[in-house]
Amino acid sequence: MIDFFVSIGSLIITPLYWITSVVLVGFHNLLSNVMDPAGGASWALSIVGLTLVIRAALIPLFVKQIKSSRNMQLLQPRVKELQNKYKHDRERLAQETMKLYKDTGTNPFASCLPILLQMPIFLSLFRLLNEAANERPKGILSQEQATQFGEATLFGGRIADTFLRADGDVTVMLLAATLVVAMTATTFLTQRQLMSKNMPADAMSGPYAQQQKMLLYILPLVFAIGGVAFPIGVLLYWTTSNLWTMGQQFYVIRRNPAPGTPAAKAKADRDAAKAARKGRSLGEDSAAAEPATVEEPPRPARVQPKRAPRSQRKPGKKK
Repeated sequence: MIDFFVSIGSLIITPLYWITSVVLVGFHNLLSNVMDPAGGASWALSIVGLTLVIRAALIPLFVKQIKSSRNMQLLQPRVKELQNKYKHDRERLAQETMKLYKDTGTNPFASCLPILLQMPIFLSLFRLLNEAANERPKGILSQEQATQFGEATLFGGRIADTFLRADGDVTVMLLAATLVVAMTATTFLTQRQLMSKNMPADAMSGPYAQQQKMLLYILPLVFAIGGVAFPIGVLLYWTTSNLWTMGQQFYVIRRNPAPGTPAAKAKADRDAAKAARKGRSLGEDSAAAEPATVEEPPRPARVQPKRAPRSQRKPGKKK
């Protein structure tokens, strides 16, 4: 049975070695035109490039995750009603809840898809670095590139080393610890941004909110504990991925927030302020476009000459 699962895992991970190494080597060859091919900076930036390519490919799944997460938030009042209605019948409650999700096209597990799909890539990069550190190339890495990759240093520490395998090297330990803290902090801030800005008040007390609160503290803790065993290159990958997620999430929340959330109120305030500024600007432009009118002084009233009496008229003048 164990051999079966090992075979399945190998069947999945082997193609990822090739995909990961193709993108990694592609960026490295490009950067080698302007940087030292054996330098740690070129390999570190290649890892950043690999991260950006992977995250760009996952954008459709991220959009699906945002929609699913929003639907889950908006459905919380209806989920509460079901909980109150079937609080003594858990089986019926589960059936009605899943029916509600199905009828509204909501997938409760869609919010986990991006991170789940990244895990095999994460593991392939992890193995790629470990094998390169032992001068065993994987994928399309040549023997020379594998040696360079395994021996490349960043700020004095090998990108293939981990906090636990630093062998007392303070530089490696400091660099690894800094990246572990950065990875943990970005994970926490990304989740907190979602809860504080894009969750309506009704959803803050439901089961979905409890799940989000658990993730808020459990995920960073898992990354902090596991991070000490990750190579520096893998820590760099995951921190870059978290920064991408944070920025992407900030953009989506700012431009298209869920109704009834603090982000929606902030967007409404920004739109109102923008409309007011636009109205003032249009008013000033129209005032400037109208020609200035100069008031003319009033003309004096025309006085009709009085007719002279008959006695004063000159003789011989025709009437």
